[in-house]
Amino acid sequence: MDKVIACIDGTTVTPAVCDYAAWAARRLETPLLLLHVLDKSSFPTQPNLSGNIGLGSREALLEELSALDEKRARLALEQGRLMLEAARDRAIADGVEAPQTMQRHGDLIGTLLDLEAQTRLWVLGKHDENLAEHLGSRLESAVRALHRPILVTSVDFTEPKRIMIAYDGSATTKKGIEMVAASPLFRGVECHLVMVGGNRGSLDRARRTLADAGFDVTASLLSGEVEPVLCDYRRDHAIDMIVMGAYGHSVIRRFLVGSTTTNMIRNARVPVLLLR
Repeated sequence: MDKVIACIDGTTVTPAVCDYAAWAARRLETPLLLLHVLDKSSFPTQPNLSGNIGLGSREALLEELSALDEKRARLALEQGRLMLEAARDRAIADGVEAPQTMQRHGDLIGTLLDLEAQTRLWVLGKHDENLAEHLGSRLESAVRALHRPILVTSVDFTEPKRIMIAYDGSATTKKGIEMVAASPLFRGVECHLVMVGGNRGSLDRARRTLADAGFDVTASLLSGEVEPVLCDYRRDHAIDMIVMGAYGHSVIRRFLVGSTTTNMIRNARVPVLLLR
């Protein structure tokens, strides 16, 4: 059965990742899996001890370093186990019945790809300190590699009451409209459909698709530069979550997670749901 899978790492964004994942799992009525991947990059590599160090001294130092690495690995695994227990308790407090936990030791992206077949929604945290010029490298790599919807959370949880769908008339965003219309995730949530430039007829068709599914929709066709217009709309209308395509056409594109998508995640101040 498809799951909501939340990737937690113990940083300041982890509580919000747990809360948004629990919210999504309840709305979708699907199991929640809390995942911690102890990436191999977290551990030091053995240094190059060639040169003038004597053979006996080198062997002794290697043994000491190996023992230290084993201790670090055990401590990291135990820390991850405790983190998962705390996340599980938080998800239960958020109303999720029997959340699952999983700890993996290995490559983060490889682990996510291994689990993707059983994933309905990924929930990943945005680390603001990593977004000065671009998405954090792991987050960007995940968005590049994965093919299921990804919810990129902010640091603080707010239950979504108003969402904004950034629409550009592309095949990706048309598919996104159909996904939102068919999903229980946003049932009863106020929906703002926003298009910057483009065709009014395309916007109206998208609005009708959502309205026919029972959504209360406000559709707006705006002009200007995409990123500031969308960010201003988000602020002016107290939007709690942005929904957009990770791939697009025309103005909501560049390359994969390029330009508009990257900047929206960086500047939005609210979670961004990337539809694939």
